[in-house]
This record gives sequence, C-alpha cells and structure tokens, in this order.
Amino acid sequence: MNSSLYRLLSEYPLETLLQTIPTGLFLVDVNKTIVYWNAEAMRITGYTADEAVGQDCSFLHGDPCHIECSLFSQTTPKPDIGLTCSFQHKDGRIIALTKNVDLLRDNAGRVIGGIEAFVDISRLKELETSLRTEVEERTRELELEKAGLRSVLDGMIDPAYICDDSYHISFANRAMLNIIGEIGEKPCYQAIYQRQTVCDDCPLSQVLQGEVVRQEKTLSGVGRTYEIIHSPYPLAEHPTHKLGVSRDITKRLEYRRRLQQTNRELDAFVSTVSHDLRSPLTPLIGFAELLDERYGDQLDDLGRDCIIEIKKTAEKMKDLLEDLLSLSRVGQVKLPESSIDATMIAEDVVLELADKVLESRAKIVINKLPKIKIPESLLIDLFRNLLGNALKYAASHNPHIEVSGQLLLDQVRYKVVDHGPGITAAEREEVFEPFKRGSSSKGSAGTGIGLATVAKIARVSGGNACVEETPGGGATFIVDFPLSGQ
Repeated sequence: MNSSLYRLLSEYPLETLLQTIPTGLFLVDVNKTIVYWNAEAMRITGYTADEAVGQDCSFLHGDPCHIECSLFSQTTPKPDIGLTCSFQHKDGRIIALTKNVDLLRDNAGRVIGGIEAFVDISRLKELETSLRTEVEERTRELELEKAGLRSVLDGMIDPAYICDDSYHISFANRAMLNIIGEIGEKPCYQAIYQRQTVCDDCPLSQVLQGEVVRQEKTLSGVGRTYEIIHSPYPLAEHPTHKLGVSRDITKRLEYRRRLQQTNRELDAFVSTVSHDLRSPLTPLIGFAELLDERYGDQLDDLGRDCIIEIKKTAEKMKDLLEDLLSLSRVGQVKLPESSIDATMIAEDVVLELADKVLESRAKIVINKLPKIKIPESLLIDLFRNLLGNALKYAASHNPHIEVSGQLLLDQVRYKVVDHGPGITAAEREEVFEPFKRGSSSKGSAGTGIGLATVAKIARVSGGNACVEETPGGGATFIVDFPLSGQ
C-alpha cells in the first residue's frame, strides 16, 4: 500500500468502523490500484479483500467508469455525490449502484488517491422498473420520470395536490396546474378557491389526525364540480401533509339532476293521472249501486251480473289508482327531526286492518322494533303493504304472522314473516316490480303495486327490500334501512 495512505489510515483509527458500515467502500491510489476494501464491498460484489486489494479498479467492469473515471476527472468537482453506475459481481451479475466519490489528499494538499462509497440499488431498480410498467399499463399515457408517489400523481388524469399543515402546496400534478395555473407562494385556499382566508369546511385538521374526508366542491373559476378525497400523507399514523385527489363529477351531477327531474315529472304525472281518473269512478260506482237498488228487480240475471261486474271493475280501478298515488308520493316527504317509534306504527297499522285480521282469524305478533328516522307516512305505508300482503295471501293457510326488527352494524332491519304458500325463487325479485304478482296470488284481489311501493320506500331511503323463504314454508319479507342519521 502507498506509504502516504498508510500514514493517513494510521492517523484515523476507523478500520473497525469502516468494516461495519452498511456501505461498500474502497480506496485507490493515484494509479487506480485498490488499496482498501471493506466487508460491505465484499458482500455487494462477491470479491474478498484479498481478491480486490492490489488490482486495478477496472477489474470491476464499472459502467460508465470504463469510459471516464469520475474520481480523477479534472472537470468534475469533488466530492461527486449521488452518481449511478454498475459493477460486475463475481458471479457475473451486473449490480446497479449509487455512489459518492472524493479525492484523498495528504497534509500538503497533494492528491494521493481516492475513495468510493457505494450502495447496491439493484433491487430498487427492479422495483422501479416494475412500478413504471404497472403504472404505464393502467394509465397508458403516463411516462414515469422517477419512481414514487409524486411521479404517479403527476401522471394522473385526476387533479391532485399535497399541502402541509400551514396550507402550503408542496406538490401539484399537471392536471391540477392545468386548472389553477401557477401556484407560486399562494396557500391552497387562495390558489385553488381564490379565497383570502381558510375555507370554512377545510378538512386539514381531521386529515392530520388520520381521517379520510370526502367532499364535493365547486371551482368557481372553471365552473366545474369535483369530488375530492382528502387523505393523510405519507402515513395515516403520523401524517405531516394532506393529499387531495379530485374527480370531475360535473356530468354525473347533471345526469343525476336530470334523472331526479324526470322522476319528479313522472311521479307528478302518475299522481295527476291517478287523481283525474279516480274522480269519475265515484259517480260510476254510485250509479251502478243506484241501478241495482232501483231497477235490480226488473233486470234478468245477465243484467244484474253486469251491474255487479261494473261495480267490481270500478272498485278494482279505484284501488289501483289509490296504490299508484301512494307509489308516486314516496320520496316526496321530508325526513323527521327525530326517530319514530316503529313498534307503535306497526301496532296502529294492525288496528287499521282489524276487519281483515278478524276475517282471516290471523294471529299477528309484533316484537319490539328499533326506532328509525324516516317519514312516518312511509313507515305506515311500508307496514300496511307488508301486513296487508300477508293477510291476503298467507292467512288462509296458516294465519300466523310475526313482525320483528333488529339493529345491525350499519343498518336497521325489519322482518314480516308469514307461513303461507310462499314465493318461488324465480319470482322473488319480480314481485317488487309494479304490476308483478306471484303465481300464488291467482284468484286473489290485488293491484301488484303494494310490494313495488315497499321496494321504493326502501330504495329512496338508501336501503333495500327482499324476500326469502320462511323455514317450514312461507315468505319472509326483509327491509333494510341505513343506520346513518338515526
């Protein structure tokens, strides 16, 4: 070893430290002969110190070192930090490295050699390549310039930005910059929303506590509405920044507005037509009854049958229009301020249906039901249709009906169980459609609107209605409502 280098090493008793640091390290003299080789260098390259020391560093087949040595380059200032290159492992593999190089000088300032410290980034390179490939496949337009979250965000179509706890935007992707322009030193509320103060509904404090917050915000400057997901960054446990990713939902909201308008117009049409058609039915039924009362004795059997058929058809039409009116009114009632007693509602409906209960000699058991925050009129219609359906189709077989409810994790569930003929599996979804009736309803009066009303009540409330087979026979109607707001 060069005598000057020996003296230098003797002045700094770092041998043990250099052999244990997690960085490959070797020293060369001015002739590029390796004079020192630590344990991590051996682990990374496969060459022991005995194999490396004394050899020209070119034996490592460095790239691009074989073209120009950055260590002794006159044009490269020292130290040179963050270089990337590759070595050839003893087994022939090419190892990707990142390294720092510097010159070694004696006390007089003369160059007596050089030092290279390097880290194996082969695995990192593989992961970077894998990540780039995956992102390119998903976006098809994104060309990664570097690995990591910011490069992914920068290639996203959706606008995204990152801000710190002082509202300073530390990153905004191209999509965001295309909307808001240059940011400069503006805080997020000024750059994005043209405000001079923090937004009233700013979720930053919640996000920095680890929460994910969803918002709908309109950017007045561009006239577009965005759904924004604010999430902790970089980690949910100890976030220091907020990541906001936006999705333009302007068209979606317009479609929803049009659909809601169409539904309102359709409900209004059904309501108007049902009301207008119902008005002449009352005199029609009245005149049929008058004919029967005054002239029934003068008519033959055919005439009397015709009067009965007129009344029956008119009554059926009246029932149908009443059901259509109920169906059209669903969703037009405002939510109550507090939860209502579902048990009391169900009991009141049973009293309302007392004539049918007595006629069928049905036994109705109502268990304690959880309270719920939906319009009382809708809950009445719900139990009226479900209990009426059970009394009509099931009571003649086994007149036993149970009403129950339970609180689940995120919803309220009500059940009406009967022990009648049941509904076939093929018909269980169809029975909730308007004018669809199960095969077991043949011969029974009905309009086919009742269960459609039940399904609509559940749907407009954010829930769901279904029917299952009762163990032992019969039908179990289940209606779920979301627990939010209870």
